Amino acid sequence: MFRVVKLQAGTTLLASVVAGLLAGPAAAVSALLGGLACTVPNALFALHLTVQQRLPSPGGQEDPKAATRAALGLLAGEFLKVFLTIALMAIAGQAYGAMVWPAMILTIIAVLAVMPAAVAWRGNGSRH
Repeated sequence: MFRVVKLQAGTTLLASVVAGLLAGPAAAVSALLGGLACTVPNALFALHLTVQQRLPSPGGQEDPKAATRAALGLLAGEFLKVFLTIALMAIAGQAYGAMVWPAMILTIIAVLAVMPAAVAWRGNGSRH
């Protein structure tokens, strides 16, 4: 999961540089804010999953409710990730007065496209 976050961070930086070169500093900042609005919640979710995986099950491995608790924890984490992503996008849009919306939106699309691309890449037997 952290591999995807690293790819998203790299995509954010690359998009920021490209936006800055094509449309100036405001576009670079807009791209950076858009990318971070997606990457930061994903990093926190990856951390949540890592911690959950390392914690022992409260009822032991034989606990029949352990799977339900794990699924609910995953669902709650995913919900919080989506909520935080939307909240950060809204905050960025309100707080940065010089927002270049195309730069922000295109970066968000690029960063979110990294996840399925990384899964597909890994699904082809690649171990990179």
